[in-house]
Amino acid sequence: MKIPKSLQPVLWSVRIEELDLKEDKVYIIHQILSFGNLKELRWLFRNYSIREVREVFLKYPLKVYRPQSFNFVNEILLKIRNKNLNMKKYVPPTL
Repeated sequence: MKIPKSLQPVLWSVRIEELDLKEDKVYIIHQILSFGNLKELRWLFRNYSIREVREVFLKYPLKVYRPQSFNFVNEILLKIRNKNLNMKKYVPPTL
């Protein structure tokens, strides 16, 4: 499956043609969770299971989130409310 060109603004640091759904899933998932709109989030969950998205979010934290987007993803979108996640692993110190 190809990644649609419409995702290029969210996946800005790599050309869409160079991305692979499996090999680059950590980058793709975090970028869309952090910066994607509703249409992009729908694409994400059509291409990755909720289990895969949760696994990437929990096992491979990236500092690409604002505090508000981290809370939205953690508590509402992925419903990981029971986990004591360290926000410092997801939010850069300057935000």
